[in-house]
Amino acid sequence: MGKVLIIQDSLSELDSISNYLEDQGYEIIKTHRAKAGLEIALEVRPTAIITDVVMPGRSGFELCRFFKSHYIYQNIPIVVCSAYNQEIYRMWARKQGADAYFTRPFVVEDLLNAIQA
Repeated sequence: MGKVLIIQDSLSELDSISNYLEDQGYEIIKTHRAKAGLEIALEVRPTAIITDVVMPGRSGFELCRFFKSHYIYQNIPIVVCSAYNQEIYRMWARKQGADAYFTRPFVVEDLLNAIQA
């Protein structure tokens, strides 16, 4: 199907999302650090990226902005999954280039639809 890069500092969330997408046939590349996620993406060029908002070193918003500002990554779906449920976070994620924003707990089928869009 494709390679999905998951950048999530919550290890339980990282495992949960990974397991679901692996069951759907995706190859999963995962890390709990934003800097490592950036390096992996530059090397592997995933078909979709799922990121948290708050992580050590860089935020998911910074990652979105970086990826969407480089033409090679502009068409890769970026999904933000976060515990922050305020509208300002959703709006800011969209401004930074995120294609979708989900708050925990979220419906995994919605996540799947977002990375396939």
